Amino acid sequence: MPPRRIAVLADSDTRWKWGASVARQIAPEHALDAVFLRTRATPTERQLAEIGIVPDTRREVSAAELVDDEELAGADVVVLATAGGTTLALTHSLGIAWEARERRPVTVTGYVGVVYEKMVDGLLTRAGTDVVLANSAYDADRFRGAFASVGVDPDSVVECALPFLGGAPYAPSADRPFTLTFAVQPSVPKGRESRLQLLERAAAHARCHPDRLVLMKLRSLPGEHTTHVEADPYQVLIEELAEPAPANLQLVYGNMGEVLDRTDLLVTVSSTAALESMHRDIPTAILTDFGVREAHGNHYFVHSGCLASWDDLDAGALPRVDPVWAARQGMGKSDPYAAARARLAALRACGSLPPLRPYYSPQRAGAYLGGILERNGFDEKGRPLPVPLGGGGAGPLRAVVRRAARSGAKSLYRVGREKVAPTLRRWGQP
Repeated sequence: MPPRRIAVLADSDTRWKWGASVARQIAPEHALDAVFLRTRATPTERQLAEIGIVPDTRREVSAAELVDDEELAGADVVVLATAGGTTLALTHSLGIAWEARERRPVTVTGYVGVVYEKMVDGLLTRAGTDVVLANSAYDADRFRGAFASVGVDPDSVVECALPFLGGAPYAPSADRPFTLTFAVQPSVPKGRESRLQLLERAAAHARCHPDRLVLMKLRSLPGEHTTHVEADPYQVLIEELAEPAPANLQLVYGNMGEVLDRTDLLVTVSSTAALESMHRDIPTAILTDFGVREAHGNHYFVHSGCLASWDDLDAGALPRVDPVWAARQGMGKSDPYAAARARLAALRACGSLPPLRPYYSPQRAGAYLGGILERNGFDEKGRPLPVPLGGGGAGPLRAVVRRAARSGAKSLYRVGREKVAPTLRRWGQP
């Protein structure tokens, strides 16, 4: 009997981290197939190595190529770790392609981090999959209420927690310097001036506390894409500080869990890393210097008890998360994916599953759905859009662009090795 398989469709490094972590939680005995969608943010080798989850098989495809993909159709479970629009396009198109099959995979989707904006917008693009994971009781209540109000089965929402919450509880160590880690975000704050100001402030804190180690935990190399575009990377901005960076300010890469192993204070504007830190009871500061604003996402943490400014941190503040708020956000659970595994078992026991039915259909929202399908390479019937006649259409052009991108990636690594790496070595271990 062939091994049972769970396939994770991912379109960026952060969504691969979430999807693969979910797969390990809900189907730990299944073989893990990685299916990366070709996008501007398709993960690089370095990003995949940093995440550290090694799949049993791996390939890269376009979304449209998945409609007739027999390997995908033969999986037991498919995790859609994709943006909302792509999830909708795939649910629509795969639903049509799989409708005549006696057996189809169970489909699972959810959110990479906290849902602090566009809740209904994103949720309804995920409606129609078999399981929609909610990372907290707070999210589960909101999701079920919205689904029930628009006629989507609220039982498809299953409460869990962020799958990468883990690691040993915080314990101070006398064997290393007190370490403040700033979790960098690609687009928060936005703009060169604000990002340089943040870096200046981190450097000032390092000068104020020469006994501390201040780490800037980076997400990507300059030019390397993640879920959000990073226009002004700190690796470049550090050369523009008003004064040379102090020796105890370092730029670092690496797995976030491993960086947290040596962290005594996690600081961020609104990174999901804050939840990882809070879960481990590490002092965590949600930075207020750029305002507490919906645009920054830090308004989500208003009731956490962890809002603080750089001035507060300079004065020695070590914020600790409010335990009631933390529990409401899904932290501290002993087995947060038990309900998801039970839901999967119940669905598999049904034998033949009903067809996938997204909330957005051609009848309900034809104009909206049509645009999303086209952007993902599908027509309204869920079929791949045809290549223009003449052999010089979009398909061959995309192939050329992909080859150029791959070549560019190699150049990027050369730049990183020959120019960025020496700079990083001056500030710390990359």
